[in-house]
Amino acid sequence: MDEVGRIRAEALAAVQSAGSTAELRELRVRYLGKKSELSRLLGQIGRLPPDVRRTLGAAANEARAAIEAALAERERVLQEVELAARLEAERIDVTLPGTPVPRGHLHLLRQVWERIEDIFIGMGYEVAEGPEVETDWYNFEALNIPKGHPARDAQDSLFIEGEDVLLRTHTSNTQVRYMQQVAPRLPVRIIVPGRVFRRDTEDATHLSMFHQVEGLVVDRGISMGDLKGTLLEMARGLFGPDSRVRMRPSYFPFTEPSAEVDVSCPFCGGSGCRVCKETGWIEILGSGMVHPTVLRNGGYDPDEVTGFAFGMGIERVAMILYGVDDLRHFIAGDMRFVRQF
Repeated sequence: MDEVGRIRAEALAAVQSAGSTAELRELRVRYLGKKSELSRLLGQIGRLPPDVRRTLGAAANEARAAIEAALAERERVLQEVELAARLEAERIDVTLPGTPVPRGHLHLLRQVWERIEDIFIGMGYEVAEGPEVETDWYNFEALNIPKGHPARDAQDSLFIEGEDVLLRTHTSNTQVRYMQQVAPRLPVRIIVPGRVFRRDTEDATHLSMFHQVEGLVVDRGISMGDLKGTLLEMARGLFGPDSRVRMRPSYFPFTEPSAEVDVSCPFCGGSGCRVCKETGWIEILGSGMVHPTVLRNGGYDPDEVTGFAFGMGIERVAMILYGVDDLRHFIAGDMRFVRQF
């Protein structure tokens, strides 16, 4: 009986001084487990006289019940304490600013692409699309580029099936396709932005895949004056209201007459600087009046209508606008470059 009383007193004291639920679990095993002193005493009761057995058994069961009750009560208290401590540790100050989440944005080329589209949509143009995998006829023949022309050189074009299917080398392939779809409707006013492909070695000024914007207008009485006025409006929309354009005679198989177009340098205003090589002008695109053969291939009578066409590189415009000095920056995927724009 003295042993039972000692175990009970020791267990109750240990339970009251326990500082965590983990410690309580250890005490439960120590005082109530199968190998505990109390269990050992209860295992020896069968060897005692009946009257002593009843008295000792009752005392041992009372001790067990008291220890169980003390463990349960102490566990409840400690769980409340631990919950309060955890809630305090995990407390969130909702008045603090949230963690900023970085947001993506359009690539610089896409920004310039959409800027060009907005300018021409504002002038009443339609945005058209054409296939990137094209036949030789639409890419060359229909545009008055005969067999043997340097543009057909295998070092320049990427052919897919023999000499008849290739990746388009310019967005001009959509000129005749679109005219065939809408002829004889007038007027025709479209721009065709998209990817084009060349067999070029990539360096600071060349890529094997880049982006162009083709423009086409067909109507009665269209002249070079209309072309220059359109390009002047585009230049002012891209480079500022004080921009000027000049046209220099050139040659393209699908236009006659043809002209290279320069825009006044947006960095020096035309006075001359390092960017424009002290000339005051920067070359931006090629243009001209649509060749009669191209009009016929598109389903229009060159004796009834005229038209103009122009084409420029989106990368070229972006380089001028933002001072980018290497075409490869646009495709490198370097986030230090991308995040600047």
